[in-house]
Amino acid sequence: MKPLMLGAVAYDAKVVPIWEGFRAYFEARGLAFDYVLYSNYERQVEAHLRGEIDVAWNSPLAWIEADRAAPGRARAVAMRDTDCDLTSVVIARPGIASLAELRGKRVGVGAADSPQATLIPLLAFAEAGIEVEVVRHDVLVGKHGDHVGGERDAVKALAAGTVDAACVIDGNRLAFAREGILPAGATVVHQTPPYDHCNFTVLGDTPTKFVDLLLAMSYEDPQVRPLLDMEGLKAWRPGRTSGYAQLERAVDRFKTLEPWLAEQARRGNDRRAR
Repeated sequence: MKPLMLGAVAYDAKVVPIWEGFRAYFEARGLAFDYVLYSNYERQVEAHLRGEIDVAWNSPLAWIEADRAAPGRARAVAMRDTDCDLTSVVIARPGIASLAELRGKRVGVGAADSPQATLIPLLAFAEAGIEVEVVRHDVLVGKHGDHVGGERDAVKALAAGTVDAACVIDGNRLAFAREGILPAGATVVHQTPPYDHCNFTVLGDTPTKFVDLLLAMSYEDPQVRPLLDMEGLKAWRPGRTSGYAQLERAVDRFKTLEPWLAEQARRGNDRRAR
C-alpha cells in the first residue's frame, strides 16, 4: 500500500524523533505513513504543489503560500491546540511606555519571514502609521521563525541597548523572562490581537483516516503523551483559517510573497509550454 506522505521542515534535530514516533503510531493503527524533511518551507510548498507529498505540516506563512499558489485547493485539516489564539508583543526599554513613543527608534525583530516576530508586529506599527528603524535578526531564514534564535537575538539586543524595543511571540517572552535575559524594567507596550500558527495542509481530498487518528489522540494515553509533548500540544483540533487575517494583511502590505509567487507562476507557464 502506498503510504500517506507528509512533508515537514527540519527546523530542529528533534524533528526526526517526532515524526518517527508519529509514523509508528499511525502504522500500528493501519495507516501506511512516511515523511520527507525539507530544509525550508518554500521547498516544501513547491514539493506539495508538484504532488510529491500528500500533507504538509505548514507554518502560517507556508499556508498562505500554498493557498495563493493553488487558489481554491488548499485546506487546513488539523492543527494543535497550541496553534490557536497566540499573540505577539513589543517589549520596550525602560522609559518608553507606548508604541507611539517608538517612532523613529530602532526596533529589533526576528527573521525576515517570521510571522510572529517580524511580519505581524511590524503590521501593528504600519497600521498605526508609526515609522521605525527595523533591525532584523535573520536566523534560519526559510524556516519562518520556527525556532527562538532570531527572537532571542532581538531580546539580547534590547538588553545590550542596541535597539529600543524587541518583537517576540508572547510565549517566548515568558520563556526569556524565566531565563533572565529580559532587561530589568522592560515594558510590554503593545500586544497584538490573537492569531493562529501551524496547520496540516492538503491540496486534494482530505486524508480522513489520518485526520481521524490525529483527533483521536488522547493526552491521557501514556503511549501517546510523549508524542504530543514532543510536538508541543495537549490535543489536536480541526483546522481553521480564520486566524490568519493579520498575517494576510502583513503579507499584502509588505509584498512579502510577490517574488516567490511570480517564480511559481513562471514555472507553471514553463511546464505548460513543454
